Amino acid sequence: QVQLVESGGGLVQAGGSLRLSCVVSGTGLSGHYMAWYRQSPGNQREWVTGITTDGSSNYADSVKDRFTVSRDNAKNIIYLQMKNLKPNDTAIYYCKFARYNVWGHGTQVTVSA
Repeated sequence: QVQLVESGGGLVQAGGSLRLSCVVSGTGLSGHYMAWYRQSPGNQREWVTGITTDGSSNYADSVKDRFTVSRDNAKNIIYLQMKNLKPNDTAIYYCKFARYNVWGHGTQVTVSA
């Protein structure tokens, strides 16, 4: 059974940084596309970034040049480094294992003004 566990969220002031982690269990990470999404209150879940098997990535315009996704296949972890955080980045952040359509439980990120 594939499971994802996110961590690293918290409360940070605007302009600050956080690094989120998503640990994958039940299968290997190598060879699979992974993605990060987020959902803020009253809004639909939105795609933030994705990383391909060869490490290529793309980003939503709202986070481009501030967020960086990476993967460590040996450790079965994907990361989301977030810099210059803004109040409208406040959301629950989820990772998704696209191949199996499996989601983690999410980690809360709150950015204060």
